[in-house]
Amino acid sequence: MEQYNHQLNPIRKVVKTQSDEDDTAELLRELQKIKKERAEEQAKREREKNEEEERIRKENLLKGNPLLNQTDKGSYKIKKRWDDDVVFKNCAKSEPKNKEQHFINDTIRSEFHRKFMEKYVK
Repeated sequence: MEQYNHQLNPIRKVVKTQSDEDDTAELLRELQKIKKERAEEQAKREREKNEEEERIRKENLLKGNPLLNQTDKGSYKIKKRWDDDVVFKNCAKSEPKNKEQHFINDTIRSEFHRKFMEKYVK
């Protein structure tokens, strides 16, 4: 009969004992400890990643400068590219036009109007 009454009355007073409070406090301490460990691990991983990136960046800078390159101690000569001595170098590139186009606030004298007239009228 008592079980039946508890099922009908969902609101029951929960009496906390000293051991329940101790267990809760211990669980909270454990939770804080785990959070602290995870934060330390994350910070360590981030620090290691930054150190590795910095090391790689410094290596690239040292290798890119021929004066600081330690492999050729006697020679400071810059290596030539394979196409430096080719006769017809950069033939596909068009020459830059040295015409300076400046804005004219007159529709008849503008560059667009002149090109249009040359193309369609003449």
